[in-house]
Amino acid sequence: MTGTTVAMNGKAKKGGIAKAKKFDFKPVNHAEFAEKGMALYRAPSLLQPHRAREAILDAHEGRIPPMLGYYMGLSSPPLAKVVAQLGYDLVWIDWEHASTNVETMTQMVHDVQFFSEGRSHAIVRVPGHDHAAIGFALDAGASIVVPQVDTVEQARHIVSAAKFGAIRNGTRSAPPARFMPGLSDKPVDPSKTLHECVNDQAAIIIQIETLQAIQNLDEILTECGEYIDSVWLGSLDARVSMGLSGMGGAEPEWLEAVALFESTLTKHNQAVSGFALGTPEVKAMLSRGKSFLMVAADFVSIVGNGLQDLASSRTDFKQQSQVGIYKRIDV
Repeated sequence: MTGTTVAMNGKAKKGGIAKAKKFDFKPVNHAEFAEKGMALYRAPSLLQPHRAREAILDAHEGRIPPMLGYYMGLSSPPLAKVVAQLGYDLVWIDWEHASTNVETMTQMVHDVQFFSEGRSHAIVRVPGHDHAAIGFALDAGASIVVPQVDTVEQARHIVSAAKFGAIRNGTRSAPPARFMPGLSDKPVDPSKTLHECVNDQAAIIIQIETLQAIQNLDEILTECGEYIDSVWLGSLDARVSMGLSGMGGAEPEWLEAVALFESTLTKHNQAVSGFALGTPEVKAMLSRGKSFLMVAADFVSIVGNGLQDLASSRTDFKQQSQVGIYKRIDV
């Protein structure tokens, strides 16, 4: 390597502009995606993070369709076991806003990976930028979503906490009881160490949730873009940070911020992710340019279906006396 180029089997940067990512793993047959789905990208052990970095890049560059995800906002291992069997490409486990501890988060990750037999990949939104929390989620075998990334200094810290190897400024501690010798420590690429491979398996998705973050995104991707696999615009938080209300709007300052966000992503050829819920027209608008989409959510299904079922039941079951409804048989 020369000059300012830094690489980790990922997206090298030189002169501030990101080059294409490259992975040394055995290539997948993209024509099999319709049949096998994300099982094409599973790791040698279901306790490891799957090849999510590679899958996101393939979706971004159109080799496979956009990956479809299920958002779990409820802290519930039994529900995770059910969702894992539905066939979603990704299952998002929200550790930021749910009443979840480390053990429950770990159990839910294992439930997703094992009950889906590797067909669904677990992604954990960690609660902030804490070094230990990032390690807990990755040790469980998930990729990570990191909220509220505002500055390049925060991005550097996140990457450092997520990667093994001081040679790459990584400060993640190797977990001896997670990738156990002879059981779960087989590398994807036998020519590399397990920890080199895992660095290239687990994805880092950052959430841009303030106007400051949008304005700093170019610097963030220039400095850390080789390690960041997808960017998520948190529209609600960003709008709140700007003194605006609601999820959508056409205020000039908001449209200007979104235009800057999208321009920066194009400059760095960066994959994008986000929600795509609502009517077909809304889904089409929200999915524009995104390589993975959250298309279902537990709170939407439970609350929406629950309210609809309750309303219809109020109509179906009228007030009436139940006395004498059943026929009496004298014995």
